[in-house]
Amino acid sequence: MGRWKPGARERLVGAALELFAEDGFEQTTVAGIAQRAGVTERTFFRHFTDKREVLFEGSATLQATVVDAIASAPPDLTPLEVVAGAYEAIGPFFADRLPFARRRAAAIAANTSLQERELLKLATLGAASAAALRERGVPEPAATLAAEIGVTVFSVGFRKWIGGQDDDVTKCIRETFDELDTLTA
Repeated sequence: MGRWKPGARERLVGAALELFAEDGFEQTTVAGIAQRAGVTERTFFRHFTDKREVLFEGSATLQATVVDAIASAPPDLTPLEVVAGAYEAIGPFFADRLPFARRRAAAIAANTSLQERELLKLATLGAASAAALRERGVPEPAATLAAEIGVTVFSVGFRKWIGGQDDDVTKCIRETFDELDTLTA
């Protein structure tokens, strides 16, 4: 095993995604991921709490980016403009992550429990966004509506991005918000 070889985390992610695609999520073991990555199981657990975290570890960072962007948005924007700007602010988070995002999406699409986890992650993101909007003074139900619309637009824009519509996730999200405008015109 390459115990001291640098890049263990990246090798673990790559190995996990390969095995999820080859064998399926349920059949993939931590031992198998570690072996493919050339590390020990102990090393795996230094980086991840379980194999699901390979796919979901960035959720807290994504949520913090969105919430921070909502909190720091100019005060004269509408709630939906604030949310649109917050989701556009996540572009740097996804820079250079398109191959990972595509492989991650395929693993999630192939497993019902991972789909449920993804929906929970999005619901949590929506709730945090609504709370951040309320802290800005946006009343209910406007805060929840804007937050839920934001999550939905993000999801649609993200799918466009991983589907190859554009290499820029921010552009895909912006275009999806623009398409939302056509629904209310």
